[in-house]
Amino acid sequence: MFMAMKMSWALLLGMFLLMLGNGMQGTVLGVRGTLESFDATTMGFVMAGYFVGFIGGSQTAPWLLRRVGHVRVFAALASLVSAAFILFPVVVEPAAWFVLRIIIGFCFSGLYVVAESWLNNSTTNDNRGRTLSAYMIVQMLGIIVAQGLLNVGDPGGYELFVIMSVAVSIAVTPMLLTVQPAPVFETTRRMSLKALFRASPLGCVGAFALGAVFSCLWGMSAVYGSARGLTTTEVSIFIGAIYTGGLVLQYPIGWASDRMDRRHLIAALTAMGAASALFGAVAGGAFPLLVFAAFLLGGVANPLYSVVIAHTNDFLDNEDMASASGGLIFLNGIGASGTPILVGWLMDAFGTETFLVFIASVMAAIAAYAAYRMTVRSAKPADETGPWAPYGPVATRVTAGIAQDWVIEKAGGDDAADAPAGAEPAVVAAR
Repeated sequence: MFMAMKMSWALLLGMFLLMLGNGMQGTVLGVRGTLESFDATTMGFVMAGYFVGFIGGSQTAPWLLRRVGHVRVFAALASLVSAAFILFPVVVEPAAWFVLRIIIGFCFSGLYVVAESWLNNSTTNDNRGRTLSAYMIVQMLGIIVAQGLLNVGDPGGYELFVIMSVAVSIAVTPMLLTVQPAPVFETTRRMSLKALFRASPLGCVGAFALGAVFSCLWGMSAVYGSARGLTTTEVSIFIGAIYTGGLVLQYPIGWASDRMDRRHLIAALTAMGAASALFGAVAGGAFPLLVFAAFLLGGVANPLYSVVIAHTNDFLDNEDMASASGGLIFLNGIGASGTPILVGWLMDAFGTETFLVFIASVMAAIAAYAAYRMTVRSAKPADETGPWAPYGPVATRVTAGIAQDWVIEKAGGDDAADAPAGAEPAVVAAR
């Protein structure tokens, strides 16, 4: 792990700063929206903008990279994000915030693709797994530290937005000054979503439904916390607990994933997540119990995506894994894009706690579908399944390519050895 960080420190530092800015913006906006008396439905529209932009960026980034190259794309998108962060407190209107969130989601999608392309280009067969692990840890730490920074300024002022903007601006420096050469842009064949569903119905349904859960946790947690009457410090602790849980439980769950029928694990984790969300909803004013529920909920929700992708890979050939992961990420984005609007409306119509009730319902539905799939198809023996690979909360198709190369190598496959150096096999969306 130390060697991986030493070789890729510039990229990892840049990613940490990017996650610092991105992790702050959703939380700060959620609190600021409450201070501005925006209702939950309005904030749902605002928060949905990020996921709409993210999907658009994931489709456009390959075209931009081919036309102008990695360095120019990265610098341009980072500049747009930095400017958008500064504009939030200047133009305090829901419609303007929605547009800015679309721009930010679009830009961050491209920024992640570029950063991960450089990361992919700097890895070898010997350090790919360690580098991927370091990258995921840095992502989660960036989000967690971002919640702590919420307490250094007033969400009703400018300071926090300036910090977000500066973090993204500084993130450009280590990445653009790294000695790593710009990667070669290459793609592989696409896999249709229809073929992906035939290979793994549970993988497709799980990825789509988890998109709804992630958009709630990533986009609406601060809105929920503020509507519930939590202080700014309590909101930061609540959201920090969600991602701390994901960081702590990621690898124990991955260890279990390699030793049992992954459908049993998916069913168990989603059932646990549903129970945790319901526990938080009925905890009332007991803030420590809410934090405990958030830790458990985030602890099972964040690693679930990796388990779903690993389960899907069990029914795929090596050469299909990267494009299939890209399809799952696309489904995840579709599931995320409209959910904040629905959850915001539910909170206004039926009460604040419907935020957690909705998450519990979605996770219970995944558990039920996983149980159903066990009656339709027999399990593969654990020794015939591929290894688990970690995915972060903002995984892109390039991350999928790195992870699947590592999975194939760890499983002893030959396809990775035939792949061209620096290739980005999962950048193109499955259609």
